[in-house]
Amino acid sequence: MAVAAADTLAASQVTTAVVEQPRPFGYVVGDLVTQRVLLTSAAVNFDPATLPPVQRVNIWFERRSARIEPAPDGKRWLIVNYQLINAPPALATVNLPAWELEDQAGVAKLRIPAAPISVAPLISHSASPTASDLRPDRQVSMLDTTPTRTRLLACSLALGVTLIAWLAWWQWRNWRDSLGRPFARALHELRRMEDGAPEAWQALHRAFDQTAGRVLQIETLPTLFERAPQLQPRRAEIERFFADSNERFFGAGPPSNALSLRALCQDLRRIERRHAS
Repeated sequence: MAVAAADTLAASQVTTAVVEQPRPFGYVVGDLVTQRVLLTSAAVNFDPATLPPVQRVNIWFERRSARIEPAPDGKRWLIVNYQLINAPPALATVNLPAWELEDQAGVAKLRIPAAPISVAPLISHSASPTASDLRPDRQVSMLDTTPTRTRLLACSLALGVTLIAWLAWWQWRNWRDSLGRPFARALHELRRMEDGAPEAWQALHRAFDQTAGRVLQIETLPTLFERAPQLQPRRAEIERFFADSNERFFGAGPPSNALSLRALCQDLRRIERRHAS
């Protein structure tokens, strides 16, 4: 803690020094405390006649050392170390005493003010410290959260753009797949037709032909299962489709219990999608 005063008493030639006092709390017996007295700066130029001696300065402190130390900025400081040599029975505030320093000419003095210091006992016998012994709560400095909020917003926007791009890609892939796969294309056509319409049967026939790589009849169905073995679980329904188709187009007409083209095409589309992935 720096204590500064510009008041100079002309009659006595005593000037109050600029002092960095030790922190005012958190000490026990045996601890060292340090005073820093400014000797030389742009506004101060003081040359002490002698350094303060090593001695006991009161019941609480003993001066252990004193030295002059130059700083990188050109200032000179007198560094004085004290040791706490007594322990109070309870938490107490004691004073590092005031003292004076005389210059080499003997006409000016530099006064170093006292400094209050809180000292704790080694073993406390009291239930709790009194209110006068406690220091007020230290004010917590507010953190600037603007950079964190900016980064969070940028990451959220990037995540949103990534999700939108992924969803658009997924929909585009499904759309492309629905145009490029035989049973996907057939299912797309069947959704716009009646289940028993001749065009619906023809659309499903085209899907089988494209899957097998040739025009199929009921006699050439083994070619389909050689080319697309993943359709084996639906072999019975596929053979029934071709049998019903022969009856519809080349026989007595559509059977009364005709196969549901849409249901069959949906099953084949699911197999086609799993096989493609």
